[in-house]
Amino acid sequence: MLDLKAFRTLQTEDEYNAALQEVRPYFENEPDEGSDAAAHFDALVLLIEQYEAKHYPIPVASPVEVIKSVMAANNYSRADLVAVIGSKARAADLLNGKREINLDQIRKLSREWNIPAGALIGEIAA
Repeated sequence: MLDLKAFRTLQTEDEYNAALQEVRPYFENEPDEGSDAAAHFDALVLLIEQYEAKHYPIPVASPVEVIKSVMAANNYSRADLVAVIGSKARAADLLNGKREINLDQIRKLSREWNIPAGALIGEIAA
């Protein structure tokens, strides 16, 4: 187990892999809140997340890419998109990149398809 006093950012792929191995048992046997084991788990997760953000960044998808990905994952058709945003022409223009998504469409898609609004305005990875 890593010594809590010795924590520092993960510097190498070997340290990253060791941290992944060390954190894995916590997912199967969650430590009690407030315990040293919980503090250790939290610290490991933060170090892993920081390393991954630096070395394996996830590119932010465009709103159209997010919509297309959700459609593919859920077997939604263009007709399903039309049913949510209300216009066949707007759905076609949106999917073809001729029109940007507007606030009303973001709200509807977020509510109906459970897409985080931030993913539809390009703030977070989907």
